[in-house]
Amino acid sequence: MKFSESWLRELANPDLNCDELIAQLTMAGLEVDGVEAAANFDGVVAARIESVAPHPKADKLQICQVNCGGDANIQVVCGAPNAREGLVTAFAQVGAMLPGGVKIGQAKLREVDSFGMLCGGDELGLNEDTSGIMELPNNAPLGQTLTAFFGLDDNIIEVDLTPNRGDCLSLQGLAREVGVLNKLTPGLVKTKAALVSSEQSLSITISAPSACSHYAGRVVSNVDMTQPTPLWMQEKLRRSGIRSIDPVVDVGNYVMLELGQPMHAFDLDTLAGDIDVRFAQDGEKLTLLDAAEVELKAETLLIADNNGPLAIAGIMGGKNSGVSAGTKSIFLESAHFVPLALAGKAREYGLHTDASHRFERGVDTQLPLVALERATELLLDIVGGQAGPVTEAGSAPQAGTERTISLRKSCLKQQLTLDLDNDLVTDMLTRLGLGVSQPAADEWLCSVPSWRFDLAIEADLIEEIARIYGYNNLPVATITMPLDIQPTAEAITSLADIRQLLVSRDYQEAITYSFVDPIVQRQVNPGIASVDVTNPISADMAVMRTSLLTGLLNTVKYNLNRQQSRVRLFESGLRFVTDGDQLSQQKMLAGAITGTRAREGWADPATDVDFYDIKGDVEAILNLCGTETLVEFVSAQHPALHPGQTLALTNQQGRIIGHIGKLHPTLQQSLGVSQPVYVFELVLSEITQGQIAAFHEISKYPTVRRDISLSLHTNEVIGELVSTAKASAGDYLVDLKVFDVYEGKHVETNRKSVAIGLTFQDKSRTLNDEDVNAAMDAVIKALESDHDANLRG
Repeated sequence: MKFSESWLRELANPDLNCDELIAQLTMAGLEVDGVEAAANFDGVVAARIESVAPHPKADKLQICQVNCGGDANIQVVCGAPNAREGLVTAFAQVGAMLPGGVKIGQAKLREVDSFGMLCGGDELGLNEDTSGIMELPNNAPLGQTLTAFFGLDDNIIEVDLTPNRGDCLSLQGLAREVGVLNKLTPGLVKTKAALVSSEQSLSITISAPSACSHYAGRVVSNVDMTQPTPLWMQEKLRRSGIRSIDPVVDVGNYVMLELGQPMHAFDLDTLAGDIDVRFAQDGEKLTLLDAAEVELKAETLLIADNNGPLAIAGIMGGKNSGVSAGTKSIFLESAHFVPLALAGKAREYGLHTDASHRFERGVDTQLPLVALERATELLLDIVGGQAGPVTEAGSAPQAGTERTISLRKSCLKQQLTLDLDNDLVTDMLTRLGLGVSQPAADEWLCSVPSWRFDLAIEADLIEEIARIYGYNNLPVATITMPLDIQPTAEAITSLADIRQLLVSRDYQEAITYSFVDPIVQRQVNPGIASVDVTNPISADMAVMRTSLLTGLLNTVKYNLNRQQSRVRLFESGLRFVTDGDQLSQQKMLAGAITGTRAREGWADPATDVDFYDIKGDVEAILNLCGTETLVEFVSAQHPALHPGQTLALTNQQGRIIGHIGKLHPTLQQSLGVSQPVYVFELVLSEITQGQIAAFHEISKYPTVRRDISLSLHTNEVIGELVSTAKASAGDYLVDLKVFDVYEGKHVETNRKSVAIGLTFQDKSRTLNDEDVNAAMDAVIKALESDHDANLRG
């Protein structure tokens, strides 16, 4: 919100300069976004055109003799169509500075000397009128600077208010705030009931009481729309960022800025019957003041007459019932609309108006009648006319009955770590406009004024006291609370540790949107129902992800398209899967790698990653979590992964908890990725719950290693072979490694050679050949029986 510093000081004038006032407002929570001077020019004075003569060499130029209060007239060449003898206007003297850094000098226009410039309001930044030079009142003192004449020795301050401080969206609200902070009594706007000189009125019905609690209006007849808006009002509106339109609209805007109550005026002659405040009906349309026709939606609150909608309540009026230059009588409305009934309604129609901005945040329930009388008073002074009686429907709640809040001194002390004197607290609460009583020495009972609709609970009052006392005056203290240290489950590995492990293995963490492209999602997880987003940002963010790989693969593609041929990414986050009528959210961990195994360098050969690289990364994660013995890798199928290079991870109950594999060529081609990509995705809760490390005594006796070479069918799975060997080797086996797999020359067709190293050890004695041979015989026999394995010579 923009406002004039001088206007604020008319109501509350603290002994502070502009910089100090700005700092005070910001520290009190009313953040100042910017400050600018009200006038961006210098050397411009009021002057009267004494005579006008045609230019000898230009039809559209005139030679004016200008009197700016000096001994002699000044010659100025001017092309404005309204330049005429006797006109008092704005004259930029030689040496004057205009907005944009334009400096006025002596010039020669078509061989005629010109000593200055007659200025239009648009050229001075005072209005948007481009039709000609400014027309000042005839009694404007000649030679007086426009800065002095318009009172432009002023600053325009813009504050960025939080949504809860709608009470400060007016000069009166800001004056209250300044008064509270500086212990001043603000000069609030005083209104008096207008003299009723006409019986003309309209009846009002509120058919939507849940959205409108109070609606008041009055007819003002025989207004003179030819009267201009006073310059002082135009200037206050301009400095508040509002363009002057006509006296009726300007008065409404002025009262809104002054008191905070949005208002609207209808051309009485366009109304048919009485006023009804109701919700829109199906099929209704309305042409707004900006000439846009909108189809009205249900739950949109309207101001209507017998013929249909007149305005969208609290947002914008209709064009057909708007005030124009030919208006003779008006119906002036002032109402209180419930904030929740209007919240978001303006955005539904692509609108955002000063009225909707205020009504959505809340407006003082006591203002409608006050604002109506204030606007009537100003209108009668400017455009004349006869005021009819005020008619209203509904009513405002009785002042002082809205809310009562209890404030405990113990809570205040605990929150602020400060023991404030009771009288000081009472004074601050009273300055806020609260009705304060003390039923006990350590408690205050506060009735909240109608304009502070943001105060609802004890914490709000504590915040207000902190604001007024000054955040920078509060002591710096360590908050002490009796907190019990909660035990940490030692068997659970934290996500932070897993992240650190992956980073140490040259991964980079990615964070992608939970909203993904439904087309890519169906390719990654076909057959899995997705949850639609109600109002998606775009078509490629229309569903919730059922797999982290959907977003991660797009990130891989994004990097590859930007010449990053080596990509190693991981992400942790939620996936969203429907389980009947319920939405299940699972924490997942996913990764993707592509490109070379190591960074480019002279010491390492540029070999590409393969399936076993990403499998090794997953094994490292399981080892960190202590779940490597609780999880089994089994060959599997997944629609997004290569059928020959896919593993499923299963827990001890046989339930699948993740997958590893190479991206399916079809999906790779669909994504437009030119090189192989290897991925994994794991259910975090299934891998982080591991086994606590236990101490085992190190044997002092030597180990015995035996190696065997086996011939078996190519379809035999090495993992199953290892499991059989471990199960049959007995208690002395301490290690088993597959150290060679070979297919080719000297090996029978459809068979492969597998070499296994088995290490035996006992904690109580040295093993002899009989012990080891018995174990080896059991292993060979089991492998021959279960896997058709033959011992090679």
